[in-house]
Amino acid sequence: MATKIFVNLPVSDLNKSKAFFEGLGFSFNPQFTDENAACMVISDAIYAMLLTEPYFATFTEKPISNAHEKTEVLIALDAASRDEVQQTIAKAKALGATIYKDAADHGWMYQHSFADLDGHQWEFAYMDETQFPAS
Repeated sequence: MATKIFVNLPVSDLNKSKAFFEGLGFSFNPQFTDENAACMVISDAIYAMLLTEPYFATFTEKPISNAHEKTEVLIALDAASRDEVQQTIAKAKALGATIYKDAADHGWMYQHSFADLDGHQWEFAYMDETQFPAS
């Protein structure tokens, strides 16, 4: 069984994308970062590989999706608190992200979303499973 996940995302400007995510507090593994790719560390087992579009194209024979026009994937990450969700979204917006959906409060879960500079959609959610409705 797999023990790590690497989400590969095409980006139009690698340096701008790195600066955006560094502004959100993410770091990059220099061992897997060069002029074509940047390995963004999300956790000990989760990474986002930001790949220049020409380099990304070497991994697929299909056309690269324009995430500004079509949804390709929703990347959902957990947060430690509702406040962390709100702070992350505010930082993302200040760094140039687009808010594509209003925050949603489900009582036991609070979530909010943004699209990064390349249109990739990120969702951050705080879940209090002790408040999960009984079935």
